[in-house]
Amino acid sequence: MFRLQDSKVLAVDMTGDAVKAKNGSMVAYDGQMTFKKLTGGGDGIRGMVTRRLTGERMAVMEVKGHGTCWFADRAAEINLVQLQGEKLYVESSNLLATDAGLRTGTTFTGLRGASQGNGLFTTTVEGHGQAAIMSDGRAVVLRVSAQYPLTVDPGAYVAHQGNLRQTLQSGVTFRTFMGEGGGEAFQIRFEGDGLVYVQPSERDTIAGDL
Repeated sequence: MFRLQDSKVLAVDMTGDAVKAKNGSMVAYDGQMTFKKLTGGGDGIRGMVTRRLTGERMAVMEVKGHGTCWFADRAAEINLVQLQGEKLYVESSNLLATDAGLRTGTTFTGLRGASQGNGLFTTTVEGHGQAAIMSDGRAVVLRVSAQYPLTVDPGAYVAHQGNLRQTLQSGVTFRTFMGEGGGEAFQIRFEGDGLVYVQPSERDTIAGDL
């Protein structure tokens, strides 16, 4: 069971089950726990090969036992996502923990990934269970519908889920209007039906000055 101790600490109550979490993110636990370092964020040999080719590296550990374990990472805000068989797309640096039963892997995302220095792929989480994602500042969850497509600065993008199509939209950026440097050379446009998670602080990217 995932629950927020506060907005920056994740508590996971376990009764013999397991959770996968970012390596080094455990801050405390009670009861009896075992910790095992895993090979990475994707499942199986195919996941290992994909990560090697794409540079989508994730240091992951499996925590199993009876009791409560608390996780946090650099005081980032934590958001809980309940998956009911659908797929969550999330930047690897923003993924804190998942139920052990959820499948993780990588998927091609095009030039957006290259602009962020994260390769051409992003992490996927799929199945039934809970995932905890992080953001620099409290994340905003924005609805995308057929009538209301959404354009997002790539440095503020955290994750998305649902039946969404993403394309690149070139041109001036939000910060260009403010006279604050070149900014990104493009934005991400989402169309369809789903949710997009954005953070109020931009990560460093390669595509332009922040």
